[in-house]
Amino acid sequence: MARRTFIAALLVAAALALTACGDDDDDGGEEASGLPEGCTEAEAPPAKDQQFERSGQRLENPASVVVTTNCGSFTIELDTARAPKTTASFAGLVEQGLYDETLIHRIEPGFVVQGGDPLGDGTGGPGYFVDEPPPQDLTYTRGVVAMAKTAAEPPGRSGSQFFVVTAPADAGLPPDYALLGRVSEGIETIERIEGLVGPDGQQSGNAVIQAITLEEG
Repeated sequence: MARRTFIAALLVAAALALTACGDDDDDGGEEASGLPEGCTEAEAPPAKDQQFERSGQRLENPASVVVTTNCGSFTIELDTARAPKTTASFAGLVEQGLYDETLIHRIEPGFVVQGGDPLGDGTGGPGYFVDEPPPQDLTYTRGVVAMAKTAAEPPGRSGSQFFVVTAPADAGLPPDYALLGRVSEGIETIERIEGLVGPDGQQSGNAVIQAITLEEG
């Protein structure tokens, strides 16, 4: 009788242990993801090591692009009037699919969110560049979208990488970065992407551009 009681006690203890493990796994899964609400997990896409063609076709009508990410979507209204060369090049790269399945490789909360590198590490481009000096009165305020370049390159030079300004007011950048446009819808998506980086500077997951589509007229 004592032996049966002992075995029964062991079975109860084992059941409790399994239940506890299940609870820990559930809680740990939520903590491990650490993703902002509205973001889904995404693997870093493979690099696109290829050359792209420069478009010589300027956009005659108002145009915008819809950027779809694993944290939602946002719309960039292209400034075709003040940046005809830059917007034409960008639109051409959109139509060639350069941006589809690429990593948003730079997230600096309160400053910029940057993507558009086909290699995914901040060193890539389309295989050509465009020179178009930005308006001298341009200030990089929240929601402005501009093209990235290195410090060694001249003002207004761009390839494919672009950044969205997230600074509360002015990012304090000199007018050296080619203007692309402004986020007209979905700034909350940019905020969610920023939320992937915690106060300790650690990133909880990837932000991926799944597709960009051009809308004209």
